[in-house]
Amino acid sequence: MKINKFFIIISIYFLSISNLYSIEPDVFVQSTVNRASKVLSENLSKDDKIKKLKQIALETVDIAGIGFYTLGPIRKTLNQDQKDEYAKIFQKYFLKSFSSRLSEYTNPEIDVLGKEILNQKYTIVNSLLKETSERPEIKIDWRIYTKDPENPLIRDLIIEGLSLARTQKEEFSSILKSNNDDINVLFKSLKEFYNN
Repeated sequence: MKINKFFIIISIYFLSISNLYSIEPDVFVQSTVNRASKVLSENLSKDDKIKKLKQIALETVDIAGIGFYTLGPIRKTLNQDQKDEYAKIFQKYFLKSFSSRLSEYTNPEIDVLGKEILNQKYTIVNSLLKETSERPEIKIDWRIYTKDPENPLIRDLIIEGLSLARTQKEEFSSILKSNNDDINVLFKSLKEFYNN
């Protein structure tokens, strides 16, 4: 009897330890949202809020993964130097775009409603941005990359059915197609955005 109890206690201990090192995608999203909401509700200058929001994005978003997805098939034609340059440029572009848009919100209350495990690598987390006097409620689905359960990352936001990553990919594709797939034109366009 004592031996059985001992093994039960040991089993529970190891299960709890293993859970400490994995983060459930829905908990990860709610935690990330809470962090951003706290920053937005603080009495800070817009520049300080943007700085903090950028840090949250660096820790929770797979910026490199999104960047190469949005580049589309042309990424296969780039050499390593071009890929490295694109990664740097896209990160600056993404951080400015993300933080400047989000900093306009004063109190974005988001409730996580559930999750759908697609496979070992991806989980969709469903959430709702609460209605205010200034905006209706908005359905937001988060595509979470879960290949490393210790470090889940945001790969896409699907707002009212519209994928932001896919929209970005279409915009980049349009720029490239209208400029004979010249990657330098895209680089220039992205730099102009984050330098203004």
